[in-house]
Formats: sequence, structure tokens, C-alpha cells
Amino acid sequence: MKIASVEFFPLSIPYRHTEVSSRVARRGVSDVILRMTTDEGLVGWGECCAGADTVSIEGAARAMLPLIIGRDPRDSELIRRDVFKLGLWDYRLHTGNFAYAGFDMAMLDIASQACGLPLWRFLGGRGAEGPVSYFCYLARGSDEALAAQCDEAVRGGYQHYYLKVGLSDAEDERMLRTVRNAIGPDAKLRIDANEAWSEPHAISLMRKWNAAYDVDFVEAPVRAHPIRLMAEFRRRIDVPLCANEGLDGESNVMEMIHHRAADVLCFSSYWVGSLRTFLNLARTASSTGISVCKHSHGEFGIAAAAHQHALLTIANGVGGHQQTASVMADCILREPLPIAHSPHWEAREDPGLGVSVDLEKLDFYHRAYLRDGQFMPWAGI
Repeated sequence: MKIASVEFFPLSIPYRHTEVSSRVARRGVSDVILRMTTDEGLVGWGECCAGADTVSIEGAARAMLPLIIGRDPRDSELIRRDVFKLGLWDYRLHTGNFAYAGFDMAMLDIASQACGLPLWRFLGGRGAEGPVSYFCYLARGSDEALAAQCDEAVRGGYQHYYLKVGLSDAEDERMLRTVRNAIGPDAKLRIDANEAWSEPHAISLMRKWNAAYDVDFVEAPVRAHPIRLMAEFRRRIDVPLCANEGLDGESNVMEMIHHRAADVLCFSSYWVGSLRTFLNLARTASSTGISVCKHSHGEFGIAAAAHQHALLTIANGVGGHQQTASVMADCILREPLPIAHSPHWEAREDPGLGVSVDLEKLDFYHRAYLRDGQFMPWAGI
């Protein structure tokens, strides 16, 4: 079996509200969907993460094609080695990982279809019992707007709530107070500052906010690098620390694990290039007692489905993984993702990724990208 062709479809799909954090203010997601076809007629779907610039990610993916076309899709890790070594993408690691992760999804989709297995079984089977759970991604806003979001989510059964902070201490605390009152004392409340604070300021805020609002964990309160300094910071706070920034590449994830610089690692195959590498690192973290939370840069249904399969196979996943399905205005899949309206996603037995792409919607949002360009991370300011 050989890879015969790859087609690229950069898309722009809006959010239902602007995503605002200390780093971004964007109105939607722009990623690159790819369709891979083999000489035997099998089709696999993948999704490259755009990050800062969709054009450059599509360009990177196209530049990788000579090392991918004609290869056996079941050799995805060997192909990855050649792409990064022979193609020199190890010199542009993060861009390379964002692009190659889409190829990796498509190859694994094809390989597991060829075996007649769902991808999670192809990757080794269940790591824990029960469905995978996902968080409620709250939009910053007025007390009334936040309370309404929380009320709807509580009725929907969400147990994990996630709020971006780091823009204004007073506004952040107002929102934390509102959310905690709305979700009750038992639900988990997480905050993400995207490295907005200095260490002394973060320590002061965490002592105050944890006592008042019972913070489940704080994500990226300070700069991740140098990682050894983040490890020292972790020992000075009484709130579990989640790392996201700083996990760009296998070596950085390994260094984070080695120094025990975080209680939770929040990353995905985009950070490290492939789903198998993500799983290898997740299981390494498990051996040291560190948990894993799947990260979302903003994603469409293909990436969400691929990572759902991976999460089914690990034992150290947290409750409340990250998702953006519930805040997207639309989806390119024929069947909506379970997490578009629910915190839980059960295992399914459909071969491969188990998703069906709506080609009309794919074309519609591809034309939207061609007409309007990508959703820039700063354009919602």
C-alpha cells in the first residue's frame, strides 16, 4: 500500500464568541485539513495546526510531500524521521510538528482502517475505563453572561470549568467569584494565565485565589523557561501547576518530566509531531506520577477525533480535557462530535478515526478562507 496523493484544504470556521486571553483575541479557527489517498483507494483525513500563520503551515506541509508520496502509510514514524532529518524540519521544529501532525493523523486513519480497527484499538487499546471527559470553556464576560454559561453547563453535567486570566487582577477575581458561585463548591475550576505573571505576583495571587475559590490547577502562570526555574516555582505554590507553554518538542517535554516541573502536562501531538510520540511521553509522565491534559489550539472535528482515540489509551489522563467543539459556530463532520453538547465522549468501534467529512461544508469553509484569510490571533482586539 502506497500514498498516492495528498490534497490540502485550509479552512476558516468562526467561534460563537471571540476567544480572549492574555495572548490572543481571535474570532475563529483557521487550520489546514488534508485528505490522503492510497493506491488501494483508502482515504485518510488529517488536520495541521495553523498556529500563527496558516499559509506557512500549508507551505511546510507541501514541502514535506516529496518525502511522503509513494511511502507506505503504515510507516508513519519512519516517514516522520525522514521528514525531520532529511527534510531538515528539525531546524524548524515547532512549525514542522504543527504541519506533520496532520499527515500523522491521516496515515494512522488509513492504517487502522486497513486493519478494520478503531484507531484507539490500533494504538494499543483502553488505558482506563469509562468515557473521556472534557471541560467547559468559559468565555470572559459580565457576571450575567458568565452565570448563564455556567448554569447551562451545570445542567449539561460538566464537572470541569476553565477560565482565561492574566488580563486584569480585579476583573479576573470578579469572574472567578461569579463562576465559583454558579458552579457550586464541588466542581473543578481551572485557570490559565498564558505566562502573564511574574513569579512573586503569581505566588501572591495563587495563595489568595486558592483560599477563596479552590483552584483545581493553574496553567502557565509564569514563563516555562528555564524549566529548572519553573520546577522551583512549583514548590513555592500550594496549587497544582499545569504546564503548556514550554512543551514544544520531545526534549522539552522530557526535561519537564525530569525536573518534575509540573503536576499536569497539557499538550498534544501538535507539540511533538505525532500521536505515538504524544502517547510515549504521556506514559513516561505517568511513571513519575504526572498527569496529562489534552491541549487544544482551537481545532476542528478531525483533530478532536484523533486525540480522543489517543486519550482512550492512556491511564494518566485528567478529567476535563480541552476542547473547542462546544464553542465553534459549525463543524465539517457529517455527525456532530459528542463533546459539542456534552462533557463526555464514549469509545466507538468504527474503523480508523471513525468520522465522515461533509464535503460541502469543507468546500464552503475553504472558500471562506480563500475569501477572508485566516483568523489572526490578534484580530479580535
